[in-house]
Amino acid sequence: MNDRLIPLNLLPLGQFGRVRRLSAGGSKRRRLLDLGLIQGTQVEALCKSPSGDPTAYQIRGAVIALRSEEASCIMMEALKEE
Repeated sequence: MNDRLIPLNLLPLGQFGRVRRLSAGGSKRRRLLDLGLIQGTQVEALCKSPSGDPTAYQIRGAVIALRSEEASCIMMEALKEE
C-alpha cells in the first residue's frame, strides 16, 4: 500500500483512488458511509462544476457530487488508471 494518502478533493480529474480512511465524525461520517465510501472502495474523479465546487465522482457505479469540504475528509490512496 502507498503510505502517501491524499484527501479526495485533491485527486486529479480522470484519476482513480481507493478509500483508506474517513476523518469525519458524526452525521457527516454516517452520510459518507451510506454513500458507499468504505475502506477499499475505488473512486474516480470525473469533473468539477463550472464554479469549481462540487466535484462529481464515480463511486460503486453511481455518480455522486461532493463538496470540497466533504471530500477533504476522505483519505485516498491514488491509483494508476485501470
